[in-house]
Amino acid sequence: MQISMTEEEKEQNEDTHIAIFNGKAIRRKLVGDKWFFSIIDIIAALTESTIPRRYWSDLKINLKEEGFQLYDKIVQLKLKSVDGKEY
Repeated sequence: MQISMTEEEKEQNEDTHIAIFNGKAIRRKLVGDKWFFSIIDIIAALTESTIPRRYWSDLKINLKEEGFQLYDKIVQLKLKSVDGKEY
């Protein structure tokens, strides 16, 4: 049996949700049947960096220099920010 969702149900399904890890909020979004997490939030929780976006930027540069191909696996989704806007 296949259940089809209305456009409104799909939009609600793709809302940003919050998961808590080590007391830190991690933004996540359910798309279809897969969860996608904010790498910036994960870096902030794991490293306690004061500038997690810069940490991620530097990490990508270092990995690229070592020959890793990150962009094949990274998907950028809009997630709701603290100010209520989606970026």
